[in-house]
Amino acid sequence: MPEINILQILFNSIVTGSLYILVALGLTMTYTLTKFPNFAHAEFITIGAYIVYAVTEQLGLGIIPGILMAFIVSGFVGVGSFLLVYRPLERRKSTMVQLMVSSIGVGIVIRYLIQQIWGGQDLRFKTLEFSAFNVGPIRMTMLWVIIIVTGILLVVIIHLLLTQTKIGKAMRATAANPGLAQSCGIDIDKITAIVWFIGAALAGVGGFFKAADTKLVPVLGWSVLLPAFAVIVLGGIGSFYGMIAGAYIIGLAENFSIIPLLSLGLSTDYKTAVGFIVIILILIFSPSGLAGIDWGGIFKRKKHRGES
Repeated sequence: MPEINILQILFNSIVTGSLYILVALGLTMTYTLTKFPNFAHAEFITIGAYIVYAVTEQLGLGIIPGILMAFIVSGFVGVGSFLLVYRPLERRKSTMVQLMVSSIGVGIVIRYLIQQIWGGQDLRFKTLEFSAFNVGPIRMTMLWVIIIVTGILLVVIIHLLLTQTKIGKAMRATAANPGLAQSCGIDIDKITAIVWFIGAALAGVGGFFKAADTKLVPVLGWSVLLPAFAVIVLGGIGSFYGMIAGAYIIGLAENFSIIPLLSLGLSTDYKTAVGFIVIILILIFSPSGLAGIDWGGIFKRKKHRGES
């Protein structure tokens, strides 16, 4: 078995967790508001990556314009799906299962449109080549550093949006109690549309980073959709900070599972399964995820044990 570099595994875990945050950040916002799993979020992730590819590789306009265009286009695709599909269904009192199935249909339509425009072959960002370098015992690329920094920046921005702005407080009120929010004068349709725009736009940006780190394919979003849902469930549905913790816990579980997998002579591809095993174990003891754990009670019990 090759020598284990713990610091490298820790760094890789942070990169993995940051990627999960980038793709789950928007999903947790729409999930909290609409209370149904939007499987079309996978295509919001994918279309953002393809828009960046079109702007940078096909038009040659550079990466910053590409990311901005992906943010805008993905956001409008998200709003369009809400206005044309989900809102009419909600007004007809559709069940969660009906909304979920409709989201699968929306995703399939978007995916086939992507294939018609760009084809089904694997694509790569040839103009974005990040050579590896060493920082002490850790081997990294500038892309991985940018992924970590972008994840942190977006978390801070969304935190400030939700806690320090009027529109952010309206989002929280709408998610907590739509009827009460509407009676207080909040235009919940407008707020919901804004949340869908932001959620899909963030997914598009996350999709670019995922594609830049691997490759660009029409099913790109599906490769990270289940882990994104897992992050939300682990953190506790509706818990913004739980989602962040869940992303890094899964990242740590996946990457540190490489050690026992290698020692057993198994493929490291099983690391994703190990991450889900950790989720299952946590949910057995706390069905509400990390947000449902009484952390104060845990620390109090530890304190009492220490005193005795």
